[in-house]
Amino acid sequence: MQNVHNALRDVGLDNQIKVSTATYTGLLRDTYPPSKGAFKDNGFSEPIVKFLVENNLSMLANIYPYFGYLGDPNKNLPYALFTAQECACWWGDVEIVVSESGWPSDKGREATVGNAGTYYRNLINHVRRTAGTPLKRGRSIETYLFAMFDENNKDGEATEKHFGVFSPNKDSKYGLSFN
Repeated sequence: MQNVHNALRDVGLDNQIKVSTATYTGLLRDTYPPSKGAFKDNGFSEPIVKFLVENNLSMLANIYPYFGYLGDPNKNLPYALFTAQECACWWGDVEIVVSESGWPSDKGREATVGNAGTYYRNLINHVRRTAGTPLKRGRSIETYLFAMFDENNKDGEATEKHFGVFSPNKDSKYGLSFN
């Protein structure tokens, strides 16, 4: 990351092309409550975060509370449907961009159109309010929904094929509003 950033800076493109990396909640030691979130001591997270902070760059986070919910012994569905794990990803002064977040609508436990719609609406409302998180109040988090369409040819678990906010025929699955 440092070498790519230096090369971009050397040709004057570091303000137009940003260097980052994506992380996921599996690198976190704790996610509940979110204010106690911290990276596992794996030897590489801290230098990456330090580099990003020093260069005013963002950390990308792929956040899927659905998978956290499946592994949660308490099975706290209301929490997973978007009190979520987002603020557990703040670490020091690094800015977070949620590069992927979604909930499947079929083929798994609690993977329903109703739950997915609830998750997406709560996520959109949270970002719209610019409430931030308990540790970073008043700061909107740049967020990207995953995915635009269901992917019927995607490998992996059956739920992986059902993250789209639109059906393959382009019909909206949830009637989401961004206004």
